[in-house]
Amino acid sequence: MSARAEAQPARGFSSISARDRRWWIALITVVVASFAVLLFMGQQINQHKPPIPATVTDGSTVLMTHDDIMAGQQVWQSMGGQQIGSVWGHGAYVAPDWTADWLHREVTSVLDTYAGGPGVYDTLDAEKQAALKAKLKLAIRTNTYDVASDKVVLSAERVAAWKANSAHYAQIFVEGNERYAIPKGALTDPQQLQQLSDFFWWSSWAASTNAPDSQVTYLQNWPHEPLIDNVPTSTNILWSILSFILLLGGIAGLVWYNQASETGEAETTIDDVPVADPLLGYKSTPSQRATLKYFFVVGALFVLQIAMGILSAHYGVEGGALYGIQIDQVLPYAVVRTWHTQLGIFWIATAWLATGLYVAPAVGGREPKLQRAGVNVLFGALILVVGGSMVGQWLSITGKMGHGTPLTWWFGTTGMEYLDLARFWQIALFAGLFIWFALMVRAMWPAISRAKEGKIAPTDAAPLASGSQRSLVTMLLVSCLAIASFFGAAFGMGRDTHLSIMEYWRWWVVHLWVEGFFEVFATVVIAFLFTRLGLIRSAMATTAVISSTTIFLAGGIIGTGHHLYFTGANDTVMALSAAFSALEVVPLALMGFEAFKHLRLLRVREWVAGYKWAIYFFVSVSFWNMLGAGVFGFLINPPISLYFVQGLNLTPLHGHTALFGVYGMLGIGLMLFCVRSLMPGREWNELPLKIGFWALNIGLLMMALLSLLPLGLAQAWASIEHGLWYARSSDFLYTPSLTILRWLRTPGDVVFAIGALSIGVFMVGLLTGWSTKRGGRKVALGSPFREDREKEPAGKK
Repeated sequence: MSARAEAQPARGFSSISARDRRWWIALITVVVASFAVLLFMGQQINQHKPPIPATVTDGSTVLMTHDDIMAGQQVWQSMGGQQIGSVWGHGAYVAPDWTADWLHREVTSVLDTYAGGPGVYDTLDAEKQAALKAKLKLAIRTNTYDVASDKVVLSAERVAAWKANSAHYAQIFVEGNERYAIPKGALTDPQQLQQLSDFFWWSSWAASTNAPDSQVTYLQNWPHEPLIDNVPTSTNILWSILSFILLLGGIAGLVWYNQASETGEAETTIDDVPVADPLLGYKSTPSQRATLKYFFVVGALFVLQIAMGILSAHYGVEGGALYGIQIDQVLPYAVVRTWHTQLGIFWIATAWLATGLYVAPAVGGREPKLQRAGVNVLFGALILVVGGSMVGQWLSITGKMGHGTPLTWWFGTTGMEYLDLARFWQIALFAGLFIWFALMVRAMWPAISRAKEGKIAPTDAAPLASGSQRSLVTMLLVSCLAIASFFGAAFGMGRDTHLSIMEYWRWWVVHLWVEGFFEVFATVVIAFLFTRLGLIRSAMATTAVISSTTIFLAGGIIGTGHHLYFTGANDTVMALSAAFSALEVVPLALMGFEAFKHLRLLRVREWVAGYKWAIYFFVSVSFWNMLGAGVFGFLINPPISLYFVQGLNLTPLHGHTALFGVYGMLGIGLMLFCVRSLMPGREWNELPLKIGFWALNIGLLMMALLSLLPLGLAQAWASIEHGLWYARSSDFLYTPSLTILRWLRTPGDVVFAIGALSIGVFMVGLLTGWSTKRGGRKVALGSPFREDREKEPAGKK
């Protein structure tokens, strides 16, 4: 500790304020109760999930077995799984939803057989058609699964449909299908082709067969298929209405609390703001300087992800080509989309982890032994996981590892969207996250120890400790532990795990890990940075962090279930998920207030303009949280909405605007914030940042409003009117008007790509000097100590 810090008078440690104590109790209660409910929901899904029968027969001959269906699932996963079409509505949007497509082909085949041949049904009068539809519904919806024998018996008509559908799908994967972006020879082994069809049959059987002692299917009557009266259930409609009421009531209550709260802006802002930047007067530690390379990797991964996004978008309009250049034999669509979704998580997570490694020593006040070595080891592990997983995914999807083998599961891909990492790479990432957590703890723990003796005060070595209460440090460590721990939910998935359970644990990672605890971590880090810059009072920031985390997780944890409505869940799961998913949107409605607060910070001192573009990115986070996560999220979250639009382009509308708009923009903002302190010197040339900021935001808005939103609404109409199979069919998607809508993705992609390249150019320019102004004035260096603030000249050279 510096002599300056030692000279400060000792202060007794003040206990947590009564207000913060109440919020801590509320937070702990919310987390414990919410996870108890979420685990209960998992138990209910496990109990009510559709069975995988030991055998499926025609009464005398075995058509398929349990092992065939599971082998088909494994083949599907090794080919890219949810990156090549979708099953149960989860996955990519170019090829069909195999569940809905199989179901429609099967029921039309059976209906034609009843009518006397192909096309005869359409010539019949309404009365005869109604009679045949009633017969069809009885045949398809009646559950012929016998628990005692673990067997399903199919009628002759359904066996004929099974054979016809199997031949149809074999042709698609052997010969390729340009409109589905499936290359020729994607799968050629006859046994594996049949197993893949068996898996598609089972996913459709679960969607169309009534659960025991119920008039509702295993998947809550999803997907919409009018021919067999697969329509929304009463529970679906009731809880959709109640979710709207809960949303309105929640927003009203939060607005009232926001106005009545004692944490108004007058109490959070600081009057004696430093006259110069406090962080630029701080000499970074070796481990902090070692984090700089992380941010340059962030820029590279970001640009690569955008490139993969452009490629995947063009597969949707040109099949296997990029502006006429056939590339699908080298880079199949499933590979490109796997990389696109995975790289998004990688670069955003890398930006946040690097921010934590930068913040930790400045909070703790010392550089632990071998901290820099730990940061470098973690960096090497990151490169290994990113590069190794991408190579493995290419080898698996292109068949170089075979299909459905243990090798593909361990080193190729799981085929599960956003969690495509094969098991070996999952283990490596999990270990890396705990290395990161250990580095965070050992660097920050001295701050906890100092807090026992008195208020955490700044030192030369710990400038971020200024005024930071013990609660804020504890919140940061807890969020770090949650990030490291909750990726472990991925291990709930095994190679032979039932699809319902796979989806349950997958959404623990995607919703809780990516969308939940990373946001908590980012909220705490931003509070640290703003309080240390002297722009926000620490005590009020602490209260704001704990309260906002409590409110967010109150809906966010149980709200995970809105992804699980139609994966084998029962009415109880749907009711709980719909209610809390609505509450999840409530805090997002007030994000605009946060944006205005951030903008006001730019006016308090001239030096704050050095963080202008970082703060602008934080402002854009508030905007996209409100629009992408809030408006577009609730557009699809209620059960009645998701029933019709799950697996349509309204889902990527929410995904792009929420994942990149919120977490991507936040990652860039944190990166600029840290790089500003790690590379002090002359003023930045801000033109690339200006172009990057506006191009990214305008490009994302163009992508959403010109293409994804109108395309998704058109598909929603088709799904409501005709069924999900039609909304996802190439006959509908390749109509002239929808082809134009899909091409209108290009202008937004181009503008967005310009923004990504501009950010990349700026980061490279920091190394070469392009990104600093020639002849510009040196940035004035501030001090972490309040008594020095008024002594600092405003324009130190």
